[in-house]
This record gives sequence, C-alpha cells and structure tokens, in this order.
Amino acid sequence: MDIKRYTPIGVLLIIIILIQLICTFTGTEYYLTQIIMAAYFSLVILGLCLLMGHAGQISLGHAGFFAIGGYTSAVLTTANLIAYGDTPLISVLKAAGFLVLREDLYGKEILSVSPWIAFFIAIMFTILVAFLIGIPVLRLKGHYLAMATLGFGMIITTIAKGTPLLGEADGISSVPAFDLLPILKVTGKAEYRIENYYIAWVIVIIALIISINLIKSRVGRALRAIHGSEEASRSLGINTSRYKLYTFVLSAVLAAAGGIFLTHYNGGIGPSQSSVMKSVRYVAIVAVGGMDNIWGCLFMGMLLNFLSLRGFFGTLEEVVFGGILISFMLFFPRGILTVKKIKTFFAFVRRFAGEFLSGNKKDTKDNVA
Repeated sequence: MDIKRYTPIGVLLIIIILIQLICTFTGTEYYLTQIIMAAYFSLVILGLCLLMGHAGQISLGHAGFFAIGGYTSAVLTTANLIAYGDTPLISVLKAAGFLVLREDLYGKEILSVSPWIAFFIAIMFTILVAFLIGIPVLRLKGHYLAMATLGFGMIITTIAKGTPLLGEADGISSVPAFDLLPILKVTGKAEYRIENYYIAWVIVIIALIISINLIKSRVGRALRAIHGSEEASRSLGINTSRYKLYTFVLSAVLAAAGGIFLTHYNGGIGPSQSSVMKSVRYVAIVAVGGMDNIWGCLFMGMLLNFLSLRGFFGTLEEVVFGGILISFMLFFPRGILTVKKIKTFFAFVRRFAGEFLSGNKKDTKDNVA
C-alpha cells in the first residue's frame, strides 16, 4: 500500500479534529452546522472533479442528481403506509425491516420506508437516470454537452416545482433522521451537532479515498488520456465511451449521496436544490479549485460553500458565483490550485526550509569555531 497516497488524509483528519475542538472551546459550535452542510455539498464537487478535471466532460446538471437523491429519499421516508399495514406485501416488508413505525412532528404514528432502504433505492434510481441520460448526452462535446446537461437540470427543477408528490414549490418537509447505527443518526438537532460533524466528514473521506484510488489506478490513467485526446485514446484501444459513461454515473452517485444526507440533516428539501445556479456554483468551485486537483476542489468547495451558507455574499450570491465562473474560464481555465502549482509551492517550501536549516548549521559551526 502506498502510504504517501493517504498522508494528506491523515493531515485532514488532524485539521478536522482541531476545528471541532476550537469551535467547542470558543463557544462557536454553531459554525459546525454550516461546515456539515458544506461537507455534503462537497460530495458534488468531488464528483465533478472526476468528471471535468480527469474525464474532460463538463456538466451543468449535477444539481439535478443532487435533487434526485434528496427527493427520492424524502418521498419514501415521509410516505405514510399505515393504511395498508394489513396487506400481505406491507406485512412482509415490515417484518423484513424495510418499513419502520415512527411518530411525526405531531405525535401521530406513521409507517414509512426505512432510511437505509430509501438510500439504496435513491442511489439505484440515480444510477438508472444517469445511464439513461449519459448514453446519448456523452456523445456530445464542448458547449453542446454543457447545454444538454443544463437542459437536464432544468427538467428536474420543473418536475420538482410541478409535482404534488414532491411538494411543488414548497418542497418536502418533516423528513426523519437517518439512523446510520443504533447510536448514530444524521439529524440537524443541536444536541447531535458534533456527532453529525464527524459523520459528514467520514462520508467525505470515504468519497475521497474512492476518488484518489480511481485517479491513481489504470482507470485514472485512461481518463487522463481521454481528457487529452479522445481520438488518440481510441487508437490505443481505450473504450472512451464506457469510461466517460462510468465516470458520469459515479459523479452522479456522489451528488445523489450528498443530496440524501443533506435532506435528512435539514429535515427537508426544496426545488432550489436543483436550480441552474446551483449547478453553476458547483462548476465555478471546481474551476477555482483546479479541475484536476481533488484537494484544491475540496478546499475551495468547503470554503466557498461555508461563506455562502453564512450569508457572506448576501443577495449577490448568484452574481458572485457567475462572475467567478466567467473569470476563471477566461483567465485561469485550469484553476488557481492545480496539481502542478501546488507541487511547485511545496518544492519551494522544502528548498527554502533546507537552505534555512543549512544556513543555521553553518552559523552554528562558525560560532563554535
């Protein structure tokens, strides 16, 4: 096992713990709420980093996949099936643990789908939609691909706003907590804030490990070749269509997972989560972070989403992210935190540190002499 590959994750864990301790001892634990939400949004960023930075395929519709995951889980976990509790099918599902009894906000007992089952159904539904969309759409290139994925996102928003089952413009509320384990649950209640902080980061780290292993594998090398030139990749025997489609599906799954967990954390979801500007925001963050740099994308995703959730940009939020996207596409198409720039920075730090230490040793020897 390549230890160096996972060293940054160890550093990230230390930073995560330090942030929680600082917030706890300074009485600013309320910041953890926005960090948790930013962590779930960062799952979309990681997926887009793989798709755009390594496979070279742009998508302006990933907010749609985020909404598909969230809405599917919300519908299944809030639907009351207690009226059908005596039917054989419902009885079997209940006995198997697929359905759970719980109380709603008003203390009324309802029978709904278990969050775990809803999670798997939402992921499978996302995979199906991603395949159906990806097969025809990924045949396009450049701005044609961007427009096609943008149209997909707009369709999802229209469906969410016009479907009574999805709550129309009001969305779905009263989504229950996600009981991961008997002692762990995804919920926005203040008493579970620290617990949910670490749950969110564990999920992000799992996504990071999957992404890093993919990038460093033979598949990652194939994706970089496709990004460089599809024609040359095909001449080398690389099945470009398959690799692009699988990467598109994986990025959609990461987006859907973020939508599922954030929906259970917030206790609801609305059509704004699938809006075009949400997709623009995700693409803008990937552009700033460096499309091929997964750590840069994660850092900028956490920073910009945190600032946005804290209301730092105010009513100019859409203007800010739109401006960021246009500016970086024009002047920094590879981002400001590319892998090459970061390696150069660390090489400079190491060289400076080496010269500084060697200079100190020389001064010490001269003083002794």
